Amino acid sequence: MVRDRLPGEDIELDDLVLSIREVGLSNPIRVVPRSDGAGFELVQGFLRWSAYQRLLSETGDDTWKSIPALVMPGEPDISGLYRRMIDENLIRKDLSFAEMAYAAQNYAADPETDADSLSDAVAALFQSAPYSKRSYIRSFAYLLDQLGSALLYPTEIPRALGVSVARAIKERPELLKQIKDGLSDWESRSIKDELNVLKEEIGEGAEPHLEAAPAVGAKTATTSAKTARSKTTFHIGSLLGQIKCTAGLGRLEIKVDRDFSSIDRGRLERAIAALVDGLN
Repeated sequence: MVRDRLPGEDIELDDLVLSIREVGLSNPIRVVPRSDGAGFELVQGFLRWSAYQRLLSETGDDTWKSIPALVMPGEPDISGLYRRMIDENLIRKDLSFAEMAYAAQNYAADPETDADSLSDAVAALFQSAPYSKRSYIRSFAYLLDQLGSALLYPTEIPRALGVSVARAIKERPELLKQIKDGLSDWESRSIKDELNVLKEEIGEGAEPHLEAAPAVGAKTATTSAKTARSKTTFHIGSLLGQIKCTAGLGRLEIKVDRDFSSIDRGRLERAIAALVDGLN
C-alpha cells in the first residue's frame, strides 16, 4: 500500500534511526495477515520499518533484519488500512495539506479501494473533517497534479497559498507554464524562494531575500520582491566544456565538470575574488 508521505527523504527518519540505534524500539509495528497468505500488510509503523531498513543497510548487522510486530486479527481491508494510516498520522503529527492530498490521490488510484474519484477518496479518508478542509485537500491534489515534480517543497506550502495557486491556475491556465519556468534550472532554491515564485505568479507580494534600508526614491515593495526572485540562466563555452551559470540576487552558481575541491585554497580564493571584483 502506498503511504501518505510524499516521495523523498523524511527529515524525521534520521532522528528515529539514532533513537532506535541507541535505546531500541519502543513500540512494535502493527500488521495484518494478507488474504493471499503471502506475508503481512503494514497497518502502522512505516517510519519505524524504514528505520530498521536504514540500519540494516548501514551496518549489515542481522539485528536489524527483523522488526517486532503486533499481528492484528482479521483479513486486510485496503480501504480500512488507508483510513487507519491517515488517522494515526493525523494524531501523531500535523500532516501537511500536500501529504493529505497525496494520500487521497493514491487511495483514488488504488483499484482495491472503494473510491471511484478523488472526491470519493477525500470523503472516505477525511470523513470527520469539516467540508472546508476537504475542499482544501482537493485543491492541493489539483496543485500536485498540475505542478508535480516542479515543486521541491510541496509540504511547505501554506493552506491559503496552495488554494490560491490552484484557483489561479484553473482560472488562468497560462500561469502553469509561467510557474514551471520560474522554478526550472533552480535546484538550489530554498523553501522561501519556491514560495516566492508561487506568490509572485498569482500576484501576491513575495518576501524579499535580503533586508535593506529603503533608499530615497526606492521602488515599491512589489517591484523589489520581483527583483529579489529574478534570476538568469545561461550556458557558455570554455576549455573545460560547457559551463552552466545561474545568476540571481546574492548568488552566482557555476556548474562545470571540474572538482573545485582539488584546487589549492589560496588559488581558489584569489580566482573568486578576481571574478567578483571584475563584475563591479
